[in-house]
Amino acid sequence: MSPHEDTQLAPPSRRSERVKRVRNLIFLKDVAALGLSAFGGPQAHMAMMLRLLVDKRRYLTAAELLELTALCQILPGPTSTQTITAIGFRLGGPNLAYLTLLVWMLPAVCIMTSAGLTISYLDKAQVGRLVQYVQPVAIGFVAYSAYKIAEKVIHTKTSVALMVLSAMLVYQFQVPWLMPLLLLLGGLVTTFRYRKLPQESKVPLRIEWSNFVLWLGIFIGAALLGHYTQLLPVRLFENFYRNGSLVFGGGQVLAPLFYTEFVEFKRYLTPEEFLSGLGMVQALPGPNFSFASYIGALAMRREGSGLDGQLLGALVGAAGIFMPGTLLIFFLIRFWDQLKRYRVIKASLEGINAVSAGLVCAATFLLYHPLPDTPVNLGLIAATFLVLLWDRIPSYLIVLAALLAGIVF
Repeated sequence: MSPHEDTQLAPPSRRSERVKRVRNLIFLKDVAALGLSAFGGPQAHMAMMLRLLVDKRRYLTAAELLELTALCQILPGPTSTQTITAIGFRLGGPNLAYLTLLVWMLPAVCIMTSAGLTISYLDKAQVGRLVQYVQPVAIGFVAYSAYKIAEKVIHTKTSVALMVLSAMLVYQFQVPWLMPLLLLLGGLVTTFRYRKLPQESKVPLRIEWSNFVLWLGIFIGAALLGHYTQLLPVRLFENFYRNGSLVFGGGQVLAPLFYTEFVEFKRYLTPEEFLSGLGMVQALPGPNFSFASYIGALAMRREGSGLDGQLLGALVGAAGIFMPGTLLIFFLIRFWDQLKRYRVIKASLEGINAVSAGLVCAATFLLYHPLPDTPVNLGLIAATFLVLLWDRIPSYLIVLAALLAGIVF
C-alpha cells in the first residue's frame, strides 16, 4: 500500500488530529509574526490581531476578540499577552496556550535582556532615529482598529452613547483604574436588557480553582521565601510577581511603579538606565512587560555574579511579571463560554464591547499627543490607515518600511 493510499484510508479521528496540528502550527507562526511586528502597545496589538487573527485567519470573530480583550482588561496583568494566550487556549487547550505565550513574549524579552547586558554601549539617539517613523504608523493601526471595531459591534443608540462617553472620560482622566471600572459599568448598563434575549440551554457552571489557588500560593510563597532567604533572585521574582498581580492598565502603568521601587527605593539601576530601557521597550514589538527582563538583568549586577547572574535576573524578571496574569486568565477562560450562556452576561457584552471600542478611540488621540504635530506624522497616520483599508499589504511589511525609513532618513 502506498503512503498516499494510507493517508486516504486513515480514520477520520486521525485526519482531524493532523488538520488540528497543522492549524496550531499556522497559528503559532502567526503569533510569531505578531511578536516581531506588533509595535505600539495593547491598542495597536489589538488592531493587528483583528487584522490577522480575525479578518484573515478567522480563528475567532471580532466580537469574541473584544470579549476576550475586555475580560483581560478587567484582570491585572499584560492585556495583550493575556488576550493572545486566551486565544491559544481556546484553539488548542493549555499546551497551545503555553506555546503561544512563549512565542509571543520571546522576541521582546530576548531583545530587552540583550539591552540590559549591553546598555552602556547603546546610543539612545541612534535608537530614537531608527524608530522615529514607527510610532505614527502604530497610531494608524490604532485608528484602523477603532474604525473596524465600531463597524462590527456598534449597532444601537445605547452602544453609540457608551462608546462616546467612555472615549471622552478616558481621554480626559488618564488613571489606570478607570478602564476596568468603565468596562464593568458599561456591562451593567446593558445588563438590564437581558429579557429581550432568547433563553439558551444552560450548562451547569463548573469552576476549576486550581489555577487561582496556584496563583495565590505562588504569591504568598514567593513573599515568604524572599523574606527568609534574602536571596536577590528570589526577591526579584517576588517583586515582579507582586507587580504583575496587582497592576491594572497595562505596560504604561508599570513605568512609575518600577521607577519608584527599583530606581528610587532599591537603586538597582540609575535613572538614565531606566529611561533608556523604557524608551527601547516602547520602540519594540511585543509586550511592554518585557521591560522586567531588562531591569532584572541590571539588578543582578550588584551580586557580582557576571553574565550568568544577569541572565538569571532577566529570566526571573520575565517569569515573575508574566506568570500571574497567565494563571488568572487560565482560571477564567475555562468557564467563560459557560458563563456567556446566561442572558444577564450575554446582555452585558453589548456594553462591554461598546466601552472597549471607546477605549480604542481614546487611545488613538492619547498616543498622538507625545508626537510632534508635523505634516510627516499626520501623513504617516493617514497613509497607514488607508493602506490597511486597502487590505493588500501585510502588517509587518508596513512596520518594516517604517524602520527602514528611520535608517535611510
